[in-house]
Amino acid sequence: MLEIGSLIDNKYKVLNVIGQGGMSTVYLAMNERANKQWAIKEFRKDDVEKSKISINSIRTETELLKKLSHPNLPSIVDIIDYEGSVLIIMDYIEGNTLKKAIDEYGAQPQELVINWALQLCDVLGYLHSQNPPIIYRDLKPSNIMLKPNGDIVLIDFGTARQYKEDNMEDTVCLGTRGYAAPEQFGGQGQTDERTDIYCLGATIYHLITGKNPSEPPYEMLPIRDWNPALSKGLELIILKCTQNDPWKRYQNCETLQYDLDHYYELDQSYRNREIRKLAVFLTTAVVSVATAVAGIGLNVYASSYLNQEYENIETETKKVVDSAEGYIDMINIKPGEASAYINLIDQVYLKDGNFSADEDNEIRTLLISTKNKKTYEQILMENKQGYCMTCYRLGLAYFYSYEGVGNKQLSAYWFNQAASGELEESQTERAKRLGSIAEYYVNLGNMDKSGDVQVDFKEYWDDLVAVASGDIQKVDNATTALVIYKELASQICANASKFNKSGVSYSEMELKLLEIEKTASGIEESSNERIVELKEELATNIEKARTTISMLSGSR
Repeated sequence: MLEIGSLIDNKYKVLNVIGQGGMSTVYLAMNERANKQWAIKEFRKDDVEKSKISINSIRTETELLKKLSHPNLPSIVDIIDYEGSVLIIMDYIEGNTLKKAIDEYGAQPQELVINWALQLCDVLGYLHSQNPPIIYRDLKPSNIMLKPNGDIVLIDFGTARQYKEDNMEDTVCLGTRGYAAPEQFGGQGQTDERTDIYCLGATIYHLITGKNPSEPPYEMLPIRDWNPALSKGLELIILKCTQNDPWKRYQNCETLQYDLDHYYELDQSYRNREIRKLAVFLTTAVVSVATAVAGIGLNVYASSYLNQEYENIETETKKVVDSAEGYIDMINIKPGEASAYINLIDQVYLKDGNFSADEDNEIRTLLISTKNKKTYEQILMENKQGYCMTCYRLGLAYFYSYEGVGNKQLSAYWFNQAASGELEESQTERAKRLGSIAEYYVNLGNMDKSGDVQVDFKEYWDDLVAVASGDIQKVDNATTALVIYKELASQICANASKFNKSGVSYSEMELKLLEIEKTASGIEESSNERIVELKEELATNIEKARTTISMLSGSR
């Protein structure tokens, strides 16, 4: 062990011990010349040799971690061979571990746990995005520091490893029982991103229940068995994370992070009434037909009946002016048929121009509903063109109409999915541009809070103009065209001076307003109240944009 008061490498004065594990001890040290505190992690070579980890692998992994940069990771600045030890010099993280929080206060508040889990998803996703991916493998409350500002930092990379594509399984079996995934103990393939997802699920379980999975009864019961007031959605997320079969878990941190961000949506009960109704029918069909035909004949009959039932519901839905319930019935019968999703979005949700939080919740609940052990979204993905068009329509709904004002961040996932598939060339390009614009809105928000300009307004302008180009009414529809034009006029009004400073002339902005005004005038209003409303809103936005341009150009 290092001697308290000793000077390491003529720079780091050892102050005291702040942590100890099986193979290592952590010290607080001071660089007196720089007046900065550091943590020194000492790996004793004799202790390491007793384990199945080589000192060279520790040195190799640490060199790898030195290259990483993430707000939830400590910076590693130096590796020193010192007498019989290897010393790793890293950031000193002020605060306590989450294990200490549980030990002192028991189960932690649900909202805090979800916030920590989202941060952990972000940092694990960053590690997994490296080339090759870095698998942490030992996530647990004692390896997570909680800083005074509420942020967490992932510490102790003693068991981290790179994912090696050609390996059949890990060379060394490491991890903490109770938190570790089954594959960490050998014979079930090598550890990968899904291993960390299992560990994260076990960690969330411990934090939210106060029950340590590495202690008796050595199992993870549904969290609401311990506290019925906890979220059913969070319970489902933890159960999915901790499946023994890696293929039944979340396959990456992004999808887990999304569900954690929307856990409350999973609290809503699924629409089992339709599913049960269909199940009753299929059971009846099997019993009645089995006596007359066998095998393939039954399948043909059942398929034919379902097709007829689908068509009947579609007809009835049109009669009642596009009801949500009718389209949901159709989706439950044929989750892979895109038209019902698209009509639900366009004809029902966007009929009033407002994609509400309740409607958002309804369609997300549908997409995560399951049939034949697959979610509806997974089934729809098998129809690549239909899935991409559904994602495109959802992206537009979020971008322009969520809660009446649009939510650009929620649109990004759907536009990225849409742009990766089979759409019209102009729609693919529009999806890419709108996904890019969604990032501008995030940065604009950051700029407003910090005062720093993080947006290239010339690129922003070019993307806005590109989205509004072409015959949108022909490729998409009149409603989409008008909401795009309305948004462009609104952004000219809000950012005209910034566009101008980036090299866009006021006359160029005025010409673009004239162009969209002319195009919009050719859109027939007919008896569609929404079209009439959008044209009026567009006219108002154009007038405001022109007033802004006039004031700015006159003051030059």
